[in-house]
Amino acid sequence: MVPTSFSLDTASLKKGHRKFGSKIFTFETIDSTNNCAKALAACWAEEGTLVLAEQQTAGRGRLGRTWQANPNENLIFSIILRPELPAEAVNLLPLYAAVALAEAIEKETGLRIECKWPNDLLIGGKKTAGILLEGSLKENAVEYVVLGIGLNVNQTAFPPELGERATSLRLQAGREIDRNALLREILQALESRYLSIMKKGFHTILPLWLSRTTMISREISVSQEGAVISGIVKGLSPEGALILQSNGSERTFFAGDVTIVGM
Repeated sequence: MVPTSFSLDTASLKKGHRKFGSKIFTFETIDSTNNCAKALAACWAEEGTLVLAEQQTAGRGRLGRTWQANPNENLIFSIILRPELPAEAVNLLPLYAAVALAEAIEKETGLRIECKWPNDLLIGGKKTAGILLEGSLKENAVEYVVLGIGLNVNQTAFPPELGERATSLRLQAGREIDRNALLREILQALESRYLSIMKKGFHTILPLWLSRTTMISREISVSQEGAVISGIVKGLSPEGALILQSNGSERTFFAGDVTIVGM
């Protein structure tokens, strides 16, 4: 796992950023950017360290799924965070990342981005980005978090099993997207939002996320540990968990695979 030449302009990523992207590790091919970032974090790499790859051989999504992305067309990266956050509030981190990512994409492309709990970004009901958080807890507090992001940018063809559910920014915008400019915008948005909520509290991200979702009051099904529970979305808890009205009672989910009925 040795860094090699890289097609993205990483030198330009460092301009104007105080922390996110101040140190960058780039790879043409790697098993997983999250694996590399976790190893760096365990060796006390500083917050904001960025791991970028053009291709992953073992890219992961949530719940053990693989993340498929064509090389040299998309954005695949992981960032090390060290937030002062209790363990019970970890579920707010993917919401923060989703809002910042959506803001950056909208600014760069003009496309309207929708958030889907717990970790997806959608355009027109189709997935264009996924977020994977992994990390370490120590004494019931966050020691570090690796924020992994996979974003379909210029890919125009997807495997048959994903064709009806996935899309890219290029397909939606009708033009090729400048990945360098987009990544700079993403890093700026992630850092700006992060610094803001570190001062004001992570709870401040909830209304921003809720303003970008159409899930509230909709019927969904949640798959969790082999069981499927259906109901109506009532909202999110202060910790970022999904609140579902099901069979006359409210249930709270901190994880699960969500299907929106009619989508």
